[in-house]
Amino acid sequence: MFDVIISGGGPTGMMLASELRLHGVDVLVLEKDAEPTQAVRSLGLHPRSIEIMDQRGLLDRFLAQGQQYPGVGRFAGIDKPLPADLDTAHGYILGIPQPVTDRLLAERAVELGAQVRRGCEVTGFAQDDDGVTIELADGTQERSRWLVGCDGGRSLVRRQLGIGFPGDPATNEWIHSEMEVTTPPDELAKIVDEVRKTHRGFGVGPAGNGLFRSVVPAATVAEDRSVPPTLEELKTQLRAHAGTDFGVHSPRWITRFSDATRLAEQYRAGRVFLAGDAAHVHPPLGGQGLNLGIQDSFNLGWKLAAEINGWAQPALLDTYFEERHPVAEGVLTITRAQSELISPEPGPQAVRRLLAELMDFDDVSRFLAERIASIGVRYDFGEGPGLLGRRLRDIPLSRGRLYELTREARGLLLDQTGRLSVTGWADRIDHVADTSGELDAPAVLLRPDGHVAWIGEDQDSLLPHLERWFGAASEGSEDN
Repeated sequence: MFDVIISGGGPTGMMLASELRLHGVDVLVLEKDAEPTQAVRSLGLHPRSIEIMDQRGLLDRFLAQGQQYPGVGRFAGIDKPLPADLDTAHGYILGIPQPVTDRLLAERAVELGAQVRRGCEVTGFAQDDDGVTIELADGTQERSRWLVGCDGGRSLVRRQLGIGFPGDPATNEWIHSEMEVTTPPDELAKIVDEVRKTHRGFGVGPAGNGLFRSVVPAATVAEDRSVPPTLEELKTQLRAHAGTDFGVHSPRWITRFSDATRLAEQYRAGRVFLAGDAAHVHPPLGGQGLNLGIQDSFNLGWKLAAEINGWAQPALLDTYFEERHPVAEGVLTITRAQSELISPEPGPQAVRRLLAELMDFDDVSRFLAERIASIGVRYDFGEGPGLLGRRLRDIPLSRGRLYELTREARGLLLDQTGRLSVTGWADRIDHVADTSGELDAPAVLLRPDGHVAWIGEDQDSLLPHLERWFGAASEGSEDN
């Protein structure tokens, strides 16, 4: 029996597998596709996801494969200067195609000991008091203590659980592709610039290696979105919007996406969880989908590992839904808004012009930037300073950087007083007695996901927070 089986080997599933393996959890990832997809459904990582890669020592791998773009993304494509002093050490977008992200996360999961089986489709499951029995397409079964559905927007796991997925059905659809063209690049760029003056949901541009990537509105919403568009359909829509099909040929892939917006009513039923697109789908504007899924896994991984390893408090697993559902709700709101603002209709364009003026105010620009970058997320840990519940950005310490101390996904007590202790919890929490000129607090307790669970300087005040997030004290677990 495995500790955890993950259905779905995309970035959400592989990130979760890595987080679980850091805690010694026995993990099997089942992915129905025999080979990784080459379709580029996401083009980059936002600052919070970049921070996550830094926290786990993966950032150098991603930086070597990507391109840094200053700022943290535009809201609905509105060009405005963004605040330079955002609360992150990584104030940039990392341009990196999703197939590369998928590969790097899969390599990491395997390095840490996760088992990955491709071409292995989950067709059903049944849970009982002791675990979950998973049925596979080849007629075999696997058994695990827990199952996590990271199997996308049409999630079988979610549907079999009967979890509601309310929201808005697709009203618009786009064709997304990567192909070769015969139109000279300068002429193509001139035509695209002209079309985008009235149709901001249209785009064709270089993708490297002589290829071009395109996004073009579809004629209708497909009845079966699992069937990819044809090359002829792509050409027809290019001609309808640009007056030319640019001589497109030899497509590497063609896919579709829509503005469907849905959010699962629950993220858990018994021994089964949902994460990533299985829990939420939304338009891709702002590029938050892949990032949201990675961040779901970063929240769930250490909590599920704590339950498996026997030290989680009874309510710890419930905090996954309590914390991540509101975040997803906020992402759905902001992507819905951006979808409206790219419409060529007069009403949305009037709102777009007004918002462009409002974004000249620093507070408005900062608010939108933090929402897209996910660095403004604050979990509800009760009343306290503004830092409580937020993740702590990477800060310099006398011995190096904070994030260099978070590689093993343990808790961390950053103690500038030198008087505190984690005796009884040293098997789960690192005690770092060090100082930073950028931390305006005597001491902070960080969860394994980097969110600040306590701020103070009194040992008696600290103890209930150690118990809340890291369970009961263990005998013989001495502070270093």
